[in-house]
Amino acid sequence: MDRRSFLASAKGSLAPPPDDAARATPDLLDGANPAKMANLANGRNPGRVANLAGQRGLRLSTTWGLVSKLHPADALALLARLGYDGYEMFDWRNPRTLDEFVALKDKYPLRCECLTANKGVTAPGCGLVNPRERDEYLRQTSLAIEAAKKMDCPQLVTLTGNDLGPMARTEQMTNAVEALREAAPMLEKNGVTAIVEVLNTYVDHAGYFLYYVRDGVELVDRVGSPNVKVLFDIYHVQIMEGNLIKNIRDHIDRIGHFHIGDVPGRHQPGTGEIDYRNVFQAIYDLGDRFKGSAALEYSPLDALEDDLAAIRRMANFA
Repeated sequence: MDRRSFLASAKGSLAPPPDDAARATPDLLDGANPAKMANLANGRNPGRVANLAGQRGLRLSTTWGLVSKLHPADALALLARLGYDGYEMFDWRNPRTLDEFVALKDKYPLRCECLTANKGVTAPGCGLVNPRERDEYLRQTSLAIEAAKKMDCPQLVTLTGNDLGPMARTEQMTNAVEALREAAPMLEKNGVTAIVEVLNTYVDHAGYFLYYVRDGVELVDRVGSPNVKVLFDIYHVQIMEGNLIKNIRDHIDRIGHFHIGDVPGRHQPGTGEIDYRNVFQAIYDLGDRFKGSAALEYSPLDALEDDLAAIRRMANFA
């Protein structure tokens, strides 16, 4: 089936008009079953049951940039109706934005899956590899933990910052390990996990320090805390090294979260070279070892609702 036919099929089966959707899942949308809604919103969706009646599949989230053109309440309602489980990475550093999301967080069967700890991809002034920035990294992480607690959010995206040039990579890795070891007690105390992101340096983030999965795994193993894991961004890993399914299977115990985008161009699954159905199946099959979620992070080429519905279907394994 080609992508256009797939989207049309998914739209017909997963994106009914709002009134129909509300009638189909009243306990998720109109508050008729507050206990179930609270359980789902707090991340207690059991096993591998996706937030969609009659379906089983991956827990799916979206980065907030994907839905940010909608009012937050409308975006959350759309995600709930289409069977998503979470959302992430809104601008919690804006107090008004954080207050708005706190007010909305218990109104939908969705969880805030992660927020960003240190600021920006290059982590200016608060990276892991530069020991002179460690105090600011720890301060930013402490602030992010407080925001995460308000949102019942379990994870913080953490960036290493860029390679420091003449400093040996082994020394920079040790600096990153020491920074995360210092952060680990406050992460563990508050039940929050730092997920350290692996990025590509060939296309998008030249100079970034952490660009291979094996290095992310080494970092996690050396820190030695259950509250420090790898953020496995499928788009970035495909560009740098490929071998996606083997990397996932070999390292699933160190992976806390996934990000989703196709190659080339970082558009939606189905537009590029990654067989996302097989990748999703591989993650799903590891569900006894992986209890996290996978988040959409891409630039859509088609109507957003169509894409969300299609990807929800692609990640379901009834």
